[in-house]
Amino acid sequence: MGRPGNAQTPHILTVPGLMNSGPGHWQSQWETLFPACHRVDLGSWDRPHRNSWVNRLDQTINALDGPILLAAHSLGCHAVAWWAALACPNWSDKIQGALLVAPPEVDARAADSRLHGFAPLPQRLLPFPSIFVASHNDPYMPFERSRELAQAWGSQFADAGETGHINAQSGLGDWTFGRFLLTRLAKGQASARHGKGDAYVSDRGIGDGSLHYPS
Repeated sequence: MGRPGNAQTPHILTVPGLMNSGPGHWQSQWETLFPACHRVDLGSWDRPHRNSWVNRLDQTINALDGPILLAAHSLGCHAVAWWAALACPNWSDKIQGALLVAPPEVDARAADSRLHGFAPLPQRLLPFPSIFVASHNDPYMPFERSRELAQAWGSQFADAGETGHINAQSGLGDWTFGRFLLTRLAKGQASARHGKGDAYVSDRGIGDGSLHYPS
């Protein structure tokens, strides 16, 4: 199922994970680099609570007019998935797309018990276009498990190579590959609700990664 294009410049909402994102994180750099890019204050960064995070995200989204791009990292991806399941059960034209980067395991396999409250993860198609980005050496979720979750969510799948947890420690700067993927979402070039999760985007030949809004 496609969605009509929207020429209005979208808001970009960054959705960090556990312990928030520091100044060296690509999310923090995007907030400086891109116009209309703001962080969702989920609160209780060190003791995440699923329903509280979902409510904070819902309030932030509802307070904005116009299309929105979500750029979530780690546990923030699961806040987005749970928001979709609990507060956005039907197709959303407001969410132009979601970039879901390095979601971690949250069930008994998760080393940090603070993540267990987000289990079990939703296993339904997301009601908006999405790109799921995974790294081969992410210590918090195996690569093949990431592919399976992307399929369950109906997300296009992007291979970020060996970039760890795709965070500040990965040394990505403002993360050219991520900017390229966000541009795909902004231009409506990510398919949605296909339910296969098999669209593959390689970290090669992506130009300068500049974000270009649709005109």
